[in-house]
Amino acid sequence: MTRFLRRHAFLLVLLVLGTALRVLTWVAYRPALLYIDSFRYLDNLQGLRADQLNPIGYDLLLRPLLAVGGLAFVAAVQHLAGMAIAVGIYALARRLGARHWVGALAAAPLLLDAYQLQIEQNIMSEVLFEALLLGLLWLLLAKGKPNWRRIALAGLVVGFAVLVRLIGIALAVPFLLYVLAAGRAWRSSRGWRNAGIGVLAMLVVVVPYAAEVKAQTGKWGLTGPSGNMLYGRTAAVADCANLNLEPTLQVFCPANPVGTRRVDDYTHADFDPAWPGPLPPGADKNALATEFAYEVLEVQWWDVAKAIIGDFSKSFHFERASAVNDVEVDRWQFQQTYPLWADAPLVAAYTRQYDGVDPSVDEPIATILRHYQLGGGFVPGAVLGFFALLGLATVLRRKKPGDPARGGALFAAGAGLFLLFASAVFEFSWRYQLPALVLLPAAGALGFTTLTAASRRRLAAYPDAVDDGAVADFHERHPGAELSELTVVIAAYNEAGGIGQVLEDMPEECRGLRVDVLVVVDGGTDDTAAISEKHGAYVCVAPANRGQGAALRLGYHLAAENGAKYIVTTDGDGQYDNSEMAELVGPLLDGTADFVTGSRRLGHEEADNRMRWLGVRVFAWLASLLTLRRISDTSFGFRGMRADLACAVPLNEPQYQSSELLLGVTARGARVLERPMSMRLRKAGKSKKGGSLVYGANYARVMTGTWWRGYVLRRGRTRSGRAA
Repeated sequence: MTRFLRRHAFLLVLLVLGTALRVLTWVAYRPALLYIDSFRYLDNLQGLRADQLNPIGYDLLLRPLLAVGGLAFVAAVQHLAGMAIAVGIYALARRLGARHWVGALAAAPLLLDAYQLQIEQNIMSEVLFEALLLGLLWLLLAKGKPNWRRIALAGLVVGFAVLVRLIGIALAVPFLLYVLAAGRAWRSSRGWRNAGIGVLAMLVVVVPYAAEVKAQTGKWGLTGPSGNMLYGRTAAVADCANLNLEPTLQVFCPANPVGTRRVDDYTHADFDPAWPGPLPPGADKNALATEFAYEVLEVQWWDVAKAIIGDFSKSFHFERASAVNDVEVDRWQFQQTYPLWADAPLVAAYTRQYDGVDPSVDEPIATILRHYQLGGGFVPGAVLGFFALLGLATVLRRKKPGDPARGGALFAAGAGLFLLFASAVFEFSWRYQLPALVLLPAAGALGFTTLTAASRRRLAAYPDAVDDGAVADFHERHPGAELSELTVVIAAYNEAGGIGQVLEDMPEECRGLRVDVLVVVDGGTDDTAAISEKHGAYVCVAPANRGQGAALRLGYHLAAENGAKYIVTTDGDGQYDNSEMAELVGPLLDGTADFVTGSRRLGHEEADNRMRWLGVRVFAWLASLLTLRRISDTSFGFRGMRADLACAVPLNEPQYQSSELLLGVTARGARVLERPMSMRLRKAGKSKKGGSLVYGANYARVMTGTWWRGYVLRRGRTRSGRAA
């Protein structure tokens, strides 16, 4: 049990917080929140008619729930469902290879987002729609490439999602693209057969419902009223003064200025009997509205496109605000009084019918929830955009056998973005962003897992077999060696082109101490070892290449075991200025610091890669946030430290070791200083860091993982001012 709690600790903490927020929400607004659509659902419970504005999918669930309990019971079930969906996202991410903390971060948006809490308290279809999204993810991703049976079930889920929310029709595109793309299925008849099965399964649900709509309204469709989306979009931007419209169509031009028109006011204009104005006898106003829309599109297609793209981009804004032509964001915010979307007596009639109480608000609790929501208790759109980018970035990663996370990341990101875009084609509302809380964090978790998969191998505890072979090589090369108290450790892999100049520029003494250099050759294939020995360095050759982190860890232990009290690290490519060593080691020698690192941001930087320039600043910000101390540069390789501290910090990363070391020493309570230093361009060779995006994802993984172990789990941390 203890092991289970420890393994899932992050998720369990989030679940506790999510539960507390949901209990407060459920208690604050009694018996539930009723929005405009809520009354339509409740009015159609018995008839389940297909000629209404909203399809009947949600009513099919709502009806049995209300047979068991009242509106408060429905809200409670929806809150439980929201938490269950979050756990389902976590479980899926773990199943596809994500680490526990990555899966927990993917579940956090649904658990903690205040807009999600508010919609769960509403008698609305969103939570059921989100549950169907989770079911679709599981059917397609949980067991590798989906077979025809799971594709058929997934098609049924997509079809039913359309009956819950019409926007579900947008899922058909990413669903079929994924089915075809799985294993390059478009090249085989089986792939097209599976796609056909998916289409047929969707039609099995949608076509009979559309036929029922036709039987009740005389027109094929999925909703009774026209809900003229095209008219709503074009009327909002129509420049009628410059359109050559016939008099009959001129009636459909809005009277108010373009910048003040809301799409929502025109999309459902057919509910107003007086709309649009006088028409010839027998005229079909919905058909004429469509004709008007085509006329506008022909002339102002770019204005319509800009409006859609602009609304789509709003989904990724950091703040939640309403433009003049938007659906007001406060519809989805906690209010300190009960929000009324109908006459108060009518609302009370509904709540009395199902729960026997009047609608009410616990104002103190509602105030707490409102402050939480407006104070940042939501997932910014920019964060969702970042999750989407992580998912899409996996397209740059070559697919490997046994890597289902890549396909899952692309599908979740594509489905989330497609839903947001399709919603923006209709109109913008922050309510329409909520399904993205299921899809985009999952995409980010799976994308991060894919991008970091190659680096997730961890080192065995020191010394392992490779370390033993390297130590033996060192003693064979340098029998009886006694290193200086101040030893420079250089990890080198095929650095023959630059290591000679680095060693020539190395000072022979610093602050009265002789400077020795230990070059750890990490299984290289060139003359790095011979060139280093020629320049008077101690050399240790590892029999296998394991990464810079493994080489440096070996160098720390080897130096400390052979007399070093202070260790300086630098690279073998000439990027650092060895003449700055006195500034680096001064605080170590006078006893005012345990760990000193240079900083290019405080000193001088020559940068030829804009992404790395940005990454230095982003990760410095992240490290500062995690450690609650100002850090300006986390990846500067010119560092000095006490040898015993270097050996005491647990180091398990073959690569990306700089953040592991830095956060490791801060977690142990070591005194850390930064000094202004110079960062030059490489003198020779090429970087071993690989692509900027992949490197950044791995660097973030190591940094957050080290923080979790060192600060949250308290592994190896001391309470003293100095490291043990």
